[in-house]
Amino acid sequence: MNTPTRTPVVAALALAGALACSSAFAQFKAPPTAQKAKAAATSAAASDKDYKKDGARHLYNAYAKHVHKGKMPPLLYGVAIIETQIGSHGEVLDVRVVRQPAAAEVTPWAVEMIKAAAPFPAPAKMGTVTYTDIWLVHKTGSFQLDTLTEGQR
Repeated sequence: MNTPTRTPVVAALALAGALACSSAFAQFKAPPTAQKAKAAATSAAASDKDYKKDGARHLYNAYAKHVHKGKMPPLLYGVAIIETQIGSHGEVLDVRVVRQPAAAEVTPWAVEMIKAAAPFPAPAKMGTVTYTDIWLVHKTGSFQLDTLTEGQR
């Protein structure tokens, strides 16, 4: 075994791996800036299930530049199930991650995006609502929500 020859090769591979990982994490360091709605929206939904489309559309409008266009690739960078408590005026009361993504940096990124997108459409018929969606996240930082996804290739 020739250790002196292997050491530079192993070090070079480790450095290349570290650089590749750091660039993959860069887009998740801080969430993108939410585009605020011009007027407070009201949801006519009568149940948590009905509210899902209103909540997903609101997030798509807030982060239009970051919504993945077309079908998602077969391998996703992160998949998370996130439950959000929305108050009677559309305020975010609580955000709970039900299923953590394998890429841990996606969790705080998505949670902060949800909080920054407030106020959500006010659940007029329910007072408060629990909005649950599955976040499908690409390595570039683009995403789709399962409620409005275009599917996968």
